[in-house]
Amino acid sequence: MLYTITKAIHIIFMVSYFAGIFYLVRLFVYYKDTDNFDENKAKILREQYVFMSRRLWNIIIIPAGVIMLLSGLVMIFLNFGLMKMPWFYLKLTFLVALAFYHYWCWKKVLQLKKLEGGILPIRNIKLRQQNEIATFILFLVVFTVILKSMVIEYWWQLITGFVVLVILIMMTVKLVNKNRSS
Repeated sequence: MLYTITKAIHIIFMVSYFAGIFYLVRLFVYYKDTDNFDENKAKILREQYVFMSRRLWNIIIIPAGVIMLLSGLVMIFLNFGLMKMPWFYLKLTFLVALAFYHYWCWKKVLQLKKLEGGILPIRNIKLRQQNEIATFILFLVVFTVILKSMVIEYWWQLITGFVVLVILIMMTVKLVNKNRSS
C-alpha cells in the first residue's frame, strides 16, 4: 500500500513538474517575442516575464521536482527489484536527459534575471524548438514505463516512432514560426 501511495505522489508531482517546465520555456519564448516591441512595452513585459519565470521556478518547478525525485527514490527503496529490470535503466537514461534540460532551463532563468530587460541572445525558433524537448522526454519516459518489457523486445520500433515524432514536431514548429513571421 505504501508503494502505491508513493507512486501516486510521484505521478502527481511529475505532472506538476512538467507543467511548470512546459510553461517556463513558453515564458522564454514570450520574452523573446518582445524584441520587436517598442521600448516601453518591451521593458514592462520583460520585467513581468522575468518575475513570472522566477516565481514559477521557485514555487512550482523546484518543489515539484524535489518531491518527484524523493518519491521516485522511495519507490526504488521499497521495490529494489526495479534495479534488475532493463526498462528501468532506459527510464533512468531519459531522466538524465531531463536533468540536463532542467539545468538548461535554470541557466536561462538566471540569464533573464541578469539581462535586466535586455535582448535574450538566442533565436526565437531555437527557443520554440527547445520548448518541445520536455515533451519528447515525457513521451519517452511514459512509453517506457507503460510498455515495460515490450520496450526491450520492440525497442527499434519505439525509437523509430520517436524519431518520426520529433521530426514532425520540429517541422511543425518551423512551419508555424515561418507563417507567423510572414
